[in-house]
Amino acid sequence: MLVIVNETYDTMSAEAARIVADRLRKKPDLVLGLATGSTPLGLYRELIRLHKEEGLDFSKVTTFNLDEYVGLPPEHDQSFHYFMRENLFKHINVDPRFIHIPQGMAKDLSAFCDWYEQRIVDCGGVDIQILGIGVNGHIAFNEPGSSLGSRTRIKTLTGTTRQDNARFFKNLDEVPKYALTMGVGTIMDAKELLLLATNASKAAAVRSAVEGPVTAMCPASIIQMHRNAFVLLDKESAAELTGTYNDTWEHKIFTSGNHPHG
Repeated sequence: MLVIVNETYDTMSAEAARIVADRLRKKPDLVLGLATGSTPLGLYRELIRLHKEEGLDFSKVTTFNLDEYVGLPPEHDQSFHYFMRENLFKHINVDPRFIHIPQGMAKDLSAFCDWYEQRIVDCGGVDIQILGIGVNGHIAFNEPGSSLGSRTRIKTLTGTTRQDNARFFKNLDEVPKYALTMGVGTIMDAKELLLLATNASKAAAVRSAVEGPVTAMCPASIIQMHRNAFVLLDKESAAELTGTYNDTWEHKIFTSGNHPHG
């Protein structure tokens, strides 16, 4: 695990985009795992800029999103289909045939989850997975207590997560109670992880994930067990860390193999 503390959210986002762009230039048919929420927006804006100004090519990329609410149609303005379309996909040259987002309106949700798992395998596995972290330590919609070996499935959202997301809806009652999500085990199968966190509200969760014990009560702590995990933070989200970070990270991220070794 390699932890990089940046001065600001913008510099963190630019570094994250630089990592993704580096991987894409080395492998044009990259399998890219994507996340929603406010944290990766800066990363997506920078990827759009790189596409428009420097010709970063997404035409052969395959994408897999982490999660989606159950019961929201793709056209709903709070669905993750809508989020990805508005904030990334419609601005780059990604092929719609290669986009995968969990289908919260599927008639057989369990069968869809099995298909999603197999589809990831059929595409060769995720090369680099973008992650955020919740204030309760969740990754994707894997809430505290989730199995660290879990696969794509239906999850009941905690009150904390629903309250956190209520700001995007008219009221708490409109926030879905269930979601489809990649499991912790599914996420860990990715060849590289890129976890992003910003602002002071995430500082305690970041400390637990990076320096605490590996525990299902903080699902994000499993990143400590991944061979190629990168954690990009701004100063506010890193405020409760006690370790020393950032040494020789440039060499570790951009040399062949991309292995953090730590």
